[in-house]
Amino acid sequence: MAEDLAGAGAAAAAPDPDGPDGVRMTWNNWPRSKLEASKCVVPVAASIAPIRASPSLLVLPYNPLRCKPPCSAVLNPFARVDFAAKIWICPFCFSRNHFPPHYAAISEAVVPGELYPQCTTVEYAPPPLDHYSAPSSPPPLPPVFLFVIDTCLIEEEMGFVKSAMRRAIGMLPEHALVGLVTFGTQVHLYELGFADVSKIYVFRGTKEISKDQILDHLGFSASSVRHGAAVGAPGYPKVTQANGFHPSGSVNRFLLPAADCEYALSSLLDELQTDQWPVEAGNRALRCTGVALNVASGLLGACMPGTGARIVALVGGPCTQGPGMIVSKDFSESVRSHKDLDKDAVPHFHKAVQFYDNLAKQLVNQGHVLDLFASAVDQVGLAEMKVAVERTGGLVVLAESFGHSVFKDSFKRIFEDGEQSLGLSFNGTLEINCSKDIKIQGVIGPCTSLEKKGALCADTIVGQGNTTSWKMCGLDRTTCLTVFFEISPSERPNQSGIPNPQLYIQFLTNYQSPEGQMRLRVTTVTRRWVDGSCSEELVEGFDQETAAVVFARYVSLKMEMEQEFNATRWLDRSLIRLCSRFGDYRKDDPASFTLNPNFSILPQFMFNLRRSQFVINNSPDETAYFRTLLNRESISNSVVMIQPSLLSYSFNSPPSPALLDVASISADCILLLDAYFSVVIFHGMTIAQWRNMGYQNQPEHQAFAQLLQAPQDDAQMIIKNRFPVPRLVICDQHGSQARFLLAKLNPSATYNSAHEVAPGSDVIFTNDVSLQIFCEHLQRLAVQS
Repeated sequence: MAEDLAGAGAAAAAPDPDGPDGVRMTWNNWPRSKLEASKCVVPVAASIAPIRASPSLLVLPYNPLRCKPPCSAVLNPFARVDFAAKIWICPFCFSRNHFPPHYAAISEAVVPGELYPQCTTVEYAPPPLDHYSAPSSPPPLPPVFLFVIDTCLIEEEMGFVKSAMRRAIGMLPEHALVGLVTFGTQVHLYELGFADVSKIYVFRGTKEISKDQILDHLGFSASSVRHGAAVGAPGYPKVTQANGFHPSGSVNRFLLPAADCEYALSSLLDELQTDQWPVEAGNRALRCTGVALNVASGLLGACMPGTGARIVALVGGPCTQGPGMIVSKDFSESVRSHKDLDKDAVPHFHKAVQFYDNLAKQLVNQGHVLDLFASAVDQVGLAEMKVAVERTGGLVVLAESFGHSVFKDSFKRIFEDGEQSLGLSFNGTLEINCSKDIKIQGVIGPCTSLEKKGALCADTIVGQGNTTSWKMCGLDRTTCLTVFFEISPSERPNQSGIPNPQLYIQFLTNYQSPEGQMRLRVTTVTRRWVDGSCSEELVEGFDQETAAVVFARYVSLKMEMEQEFNATRWLDRSLIRLCSRFGDYRKDDPASFTLNPNFSILPQFMFNLRRSQFVINNSPDETAYFRTLLNRESISNSVVMIQPSLLSYSFNSPPSPALLDVASISADCILLLDAYFSVVIFHGMTIAQWRNMGYQNQPEHQAFAQLLQAPQDDAQMIIKNRFPVPRLVICDQHGSQARFLLAKLNPSATYNSAHEVAPGSDVIFTNDVSLQIFCEHLQRLAVQS
């Protein structure tokens, strides 16, 4: 069985199956009852990419037609239409809705775009009111970038930061608004609109400051004008709004269009120094990350509430003072590890998480995003900050240095446009409508519940639940969410008394596009109900890649939420139950066990998931980083995180998929491993020796030069299309960095079986079981009566 699985895995490189809708489900045929769904073991869930780029997407230049409240579903191809009576029947609530007068011309031959059978996903982009009816209609909103830079760095790292910032400022759209905050022992907020001299507001880094205090300090609240700030003085506006905040004129003090402040920012970066506060021997630098982010959030809340804005934080070490502190300044106290978290020996952790949880609520309320670029050899506190990054839909990149390509190239990507653009969008909300027999348990991914309770909310909550509407302050073309459903059949089937064979789900995503326009993406999908006793139909609709990713996301959530949760045991039990339910076998006869092809690769996925970075812990920061990316990436990318892909290059054959097994190592071939977070080019022993002798530079060995170059070109293609940019590792057999490949391979040959290894191959020094032994145990346990 293991050989069949491994072979299937190697051949499983198929084109992107997400389709134009960007929706993939664990089960494409759904069991009708809650009991039957529980017997299926794999949760009924859907992975959705709300604003996925699609060349076939139909954009409609008018407002959508909605069903009567409380349903409010949008007209879609699954609605039944009576063209004579000009009526459409909603597939969700069966309400009859009249078409408005401007749809009077519709007929079977003339239908609007949203009723085309192939257009299950459409985007509404109504034009702004015309010039005559609204001469003062607002222009599209500019994107806002507030940079928050750590200055507790060594000179070399500060040089890398300045270089990256200069490049970023040069790439920003001219109309984008830009602001600057730096922090070390204190927080410095720069007033870019004060061109005569450098004007800075300084905040103490040792204690938490409320939003009102920040606004008062900056002269934004009415009281600050009454108590000493001279109205009409340079930099202060002359009028105050009724709500106590100054109007948009005051924005220009701190946030200026990139075209207007490029010179001022360049000058500030030239003058920017590392934190000058003395650091005693045996102590860490005093760093007030929490206060800096608090100030940034308060500023944006006053200047740009409800407008798409990003706080882009560049952090080079742990927060050691003030709110959000994760470790004391004394080096004798080490940064918390997973063991410390398990034993609850973490004096700062819970307080810091609570601080960032409150910051997340404030940012979500304002509609703003927190992006985190952390570059340090030690941990910086990403485990605590994860809640603020994930709930606001922010981007996160973890690197070892600001000079490393992982940081430099990833940071550059967020400002690129054209084909390389990430399509960064703002202020998204997701609403879900479903057929009556379906309830929503919750969502795992970069979003926050808007707590819009209703009849569609399930009692069981998974992730962000108890709602049918979610806020996504930041989202892009690759953002992906996992929605968990519960089957909850109603007492009566429907008005006709005949069960409807189809179920319907509609995803409505409102968002501010990168150009500043408000758009509505509507995706409506249908699937089939089947009788749970009919296993064949359930099996036909099973998507094992989606199931593996949903298991990974669900188990990661349980590891975070439940104390002493044993992930490996839970995964093993789930897989045994699944194989018992859907395998073909005679009781107590392991040799008779077979799995349908639709399930055949799942045991291999689970074997690799048990050994992956999501289950076997690294540092708390790395674990938080890996899980954040797992929860927001597409199914195809997430599968690569769980089970890397391996390509083999040799003289004897063109590049071909290889088994993710130590047996694939050969002295005369090159392997290319894509593990998502890293890309490894591994040279066999003979290839490395020939390369070291310089054969590739000799004209008669052009074929060898081409063989060396081919994996390099393929690796660059992978790196070019991925965010965050993966780490590129080039290594040789028996070299120290070969561990990046060996850690991911199936240990079919270990030090215990070294006598059976083919010449030129390799062994792995581990006590882990191999895939073959894992599958033998699985077969034995699945067939037990």
